[in-house]
Amino acid sequence: FYLALYWAQALAAQDRDVALKSRFSPIASQLAENESVITAELLANQGDSVNLGGYYRPDPELSKQAMRPSKTFNAIIDSM
Repeated sequence: FYLALYWAQALAAQDRDVALKSRFSPIASQLAENESVITAELLANQGDSVNLGGYYRPDPELSKQAMRPSKTFNAIIDSM
């Protein structure tokens, strides 16, 4: 999350590429506004065992659910 937040903030703050600035300004704002919600969602999913449907050939859908535990963060990223 923090890598995405800092990257979006850096792209929103730069002035060399106006298209990138306009694309990432709202995303940086949304990420910053929802920081406490996103971090709470991520922390709530730590420590629990996860069924991935197998060790060598995990189920893609179960893996996706396990690797994307924050609905708020997912919604912001998916809106891009």
